[in-house]
Amino acid sequence: MIDYLILGGGSAGCVLAARLSEDASKCVSLIEAGRDISQTTMPNAIRSRYPGRAYLDVNNIWQQLKARMSAPAALRRYEQAKLLGGGSAINALMANRGAPADYDEWEALGARGWNWQACLPYFRKLESDCDFDGELHGAIGPVRIQRTPWSRISPFVRAVLCTLQARGHALRDDQNGPWEDGVFIGSIAVSAAGERIPTSVCYLSDTVRARKNLSIRTGLVVERILFDGQRATGARILRADGSHEDVLAARMIVSAGAIHSPALLLRSGIGPASDLAALGIEVRADRAGVGRNLMEHPSIAVSAFLPRVARTPFPDEHHEQAIVRFSSGLPDTVPGDMHGAILSRSGWHSVGYRLGTIFFWVNKSYSRGQVKLASASPFEEPHVDFAMLSDGRDLERLKLALRFGARTLAAPSMAAHRDIVFPSSYSPRVAAVAVPGVWNALQRGALSALLDIAGPLRGPLVRRVVTQGVSIGELLADDEAMTAFVTRSVGGTWHPSGTCRMGDARDPLAVTDANGAVHGVEGLHVCDASLMPSIPCANTNVPTVMMAERVAELLKGCAAV
Repeated sequence: MIDYLILGGGSAGCVLAARLSEDASKCVSLIEAGRDISQTTMPNAIRSRYPGRAYLDVNNIWQQLKARMSAPAALRRYEQAKLLGGGSAINALMANRGAPADYDEWEALGARGWNWQACLPYFRKLESDCDFDGELHGAIGPVRIQRTPWSRISPFVRAVLCTLQARGHALRDDQNGPWEDGVFIGSIAVSAAGERIPTSVCYLSDTVRARKNLSIRTGLVVERILFDGQRATGARILRADGSHEDVLAARMIVSAGAIHSPALLLRSGIGPASDLAALGIEVRADRAGVGRNLMEHPSIAVSAFLPRVARTPFPDEHHEQAIVRFSSGLPDTVPGDMHGAILSRSGWHSVGYRLGTIFFWVNKSYSRGQVKLASASPFEEPHVDFAMLSDGRDLERLKLALRFGARTLAAPSMAAHRDIVFPSSYSPRVAAVAVPGVWNALQRGALSALLDIAGPLRGPLVRRVVTQGVSIGELLADDEAMTAFVTRSVGGTWHPSGTCRMGDARDPLAVTDANGAVHGVEGLHVCDASLMPSIPCANTNVPTVMMAERVAELLKGCAAV
């Protein structure tokens, strides 16, 4: 009999499998839709310290998944990992936690026991920080954290840091230290060899994989949770050949991510009763919050063409080399509510190598979207609408970020390290051109050559080919034009969260209790970023690993009772 059946082998699922299987008396099974990624099988693009290729490989993502970012925008591809290790296998390697106030807010929103003081021990447990120690840091955890040495920081990033310091943004040592505004060399998760360490490697090591009580099965799709009355008893698993098997277990843990976890609950009859009935799905628990509270960090960017002297001499070095954290000061916002990633290069290809970027996002966003089923089929992706900028504070802060970036890159101190400055975003057009392929390679090569030789014509070339008629000067001079540009161009940061949020059972929008146990049924838990009541001021991977560490311990405690 399986004690724990984990449905989804992303960042959280791998942590759960490793921690729960520490008890040799418990049988643990991990099911993942994508392929296995281990220390020996990692492709070079995933293994690389420069992560800019991994998420563009369609073999690593859910290929049909699309999302709407803001109300007038069309659906666009939304990259979510489909392989063991999940987002930790294709993300930007950033290893930051967010503000202590983020976690105090979780408790205030009904996630009892998830305040900062309760979460800090699990942040420490997961990490081995190579640069800092003390009460805020761990030294023996699976996730190895360090900062890029100054000698490998690109000339462009150095110039931006110096410019920001001159403008009053203090250079601080530790992004995971006391929560303060300032500029920081970014904290990244890499092995001692400087390689990516997804949770499928650093938690599911060869030693862990050899445990007799742990099975890891990949390439399998979960159709739905099985029930006996209100008790979850297992899951129906679909094989590649079209056949299925029913896997029974004492306890199920859904860890499929903030888009696919609510979709699985909905297919299993847990969600808004009227929506389920319309799709012919038997209702097990009428929980209106399943799929609601969808959160992201809305993003926009300002880029510059880099003269040769400003380009990085280390093309394979991590590109998100530094960050600026600042406060918007808008009413009803929190300190440190804005984030700018300072990129030494803006893409893995030849055009990206010639562009430096400050990639901004709203650290504490207030807009909320929704995930809904398109059908009861596990092979049809759900409808995903982030409804970004539906809260006016998010729109105004992205406009503020554009102005912040434009002022920074236009400063006289930047003159030798940038040429033309322009607004940018990760648009569907940019994403399409970045996909590897012969035709795309020819286009990128031709554009790179033109940018290098264009001289005084570089500005018109960028405006015609790259920004399609938009200039930073026009946006700064016309608030309506800036509003239209941001609304049309807003992107995400691949940080979906909140769709199965923790909270009190009496809260109609809460999906689980503070242990991740789903309200209204028995034997079923959720553990991934979908549990977050509000979005933290951080890249969400390390907070998700922290949550899995804590939920694993809570589950062990439940089993011991």
